[in-house]
Amino acid sequence: MALPRLKEKYLKEIVPALMEKFGYTSVMQVPKLLKVTINKGIGEATSDKKLIDVGIEEIGLIVGQKPVATIAKKSVSNFKLREGMPIGVKVTLRASRMYEFVDRLINVSLPRVRDFRGVNDKSFDGRGNYTMGIKEQIIFPEISIDKVKDISGMDITFVTNANTDEEAFELLKALGMPFKSLKKEI
Repeated sequence: MALPRLKEKYLKEIVPALMEKFGYTSVMQVPKLLKVTINKGIGEATSDKKLIDVGIEEIGLIVGQKPVATIAKKSVSNFKLREGMPIGVKVTLRASRMYEFVDRLINVSLPRVRDFRGVNDKSFDGRGNYTMGIKEQIIFPEISIDKVKDISGMDITFVTNANTDEEAFELLKALGMPFKSLKKEI
């Protein structure tokens, strides 16, 4: 099986560039993308259990891997939520599937967002991980707009082994993540 295009770019172009920029002495010091997690909360699932199946099907189509339902850990009477009820969907991507998903996200899906100006560059957690939210699942070409009943969003987290947010920012920028420019356009 051939290497995903983005992994090949990482190995041939990004690793040497980051080694030079940060002064690493070993290839093992260069930060890398460990996993990508996609999480979709489905609050209405407390009243309609079929929404979980729809969420699993949609996320499965997008990533090419079967997601699992997330279960409520506590009961909250105000939300009519009992412990053990399914309330969302999650999936973790690693290795080739991760690189292929990130490649499709950056090059196909994000450009389909209406009025897209770039993703927020302030969503790092202090440990080199980046989380972004997507408001509409219909930006993914795998989702047929005709079959969608409810437009819903999802959270995508990029987990890296970078020591600082700056290193993670440079890694994601080199992978092609379209961050908002810090300069205001006139």
